[in-house]
Amino acid sequence: MRLVACAVVRDDPPEVFVAEDLETLNWVLALRLIARTPGSDLPDPMRAALRTALLEERWGDAVALWMQIRPGVVDVYPSYDFFMPPDVDLAAEELQFSPLFRD
Repeated sequence: MRLVACAVVRDDPPEVFVAEDLETLNWVLALRLIARTPGSDLPDPMRAALRTALLEERWGDAVALWMQIRPGVVDVYPSYDFFMPPDVDLAAEELQFSPLFRD
């Protein structure tokens, strides 16, 4: 098992972004979500602040600002379990210790 960071964008259809860590996730959101927002959709001061944060490669600041502008549109989870095929190999051993198998 590994940890990953992920974000869910509440859109129709929803989008899910997954990255190895929060810093990388912020970069992905900056490029794939924030930078694709039409500038004309934003108030001038917010547009300028977002542009500055992106140009200065302050990905986390850009994401935080964008979340203030569009509250409730994106949920960010900085640490989430990411299961891989080798994890399945341990399933039989883990099951015997699960609550369902305790008497």
